[in-house]
Amino acid sequence: MLFPLLVFLAPFIPQGSFQGDFIDEMSKLFQTGNSKEIARNFNGSVALSVIHDEDVYSKVQAEQILRDFFSRHSPTSSSVLHLINTNPNMRFGILTLNTRNGKFRISITSKKISNSFLITELRIDPEK
Repeated sequence: MLFPLLVFLAPFIPQGSFQGDFIDEMSKLFQTGNSKEIARNFNGSVALSVIHDEDVYSKVQAEQILRDFFSRHSPTSSSVLHLINTNPNMRFGILTLNTRNGKFRISITSKKISNSFLITELRIDPEK
């Protein structure tokens, strides 16, 4: 009885409602240190700040910097500390990233561009 109702309502449910949140997905990728998959979610240019070095980089440059970060700070775990997902066109989240060399605070700002969330700003700061 419930299945026909779900089939009827499915076209009215916004796309992405059945998917996990973008920030949760990013947390999983940071936990594995997968710079290539994270970079797939970068906008064409990204405002990137990694431990006090800050600039706007191309997607390719930002991936290289992130890969270098992971090679020096091997992740052990990641969790979502704060999430703002009330705006359907924007996601903001703060992650706690534990590595073999210490803890980091990851701030991710993303905007919906062509039906996908793309990271426009990424900050990696040592946790205080």
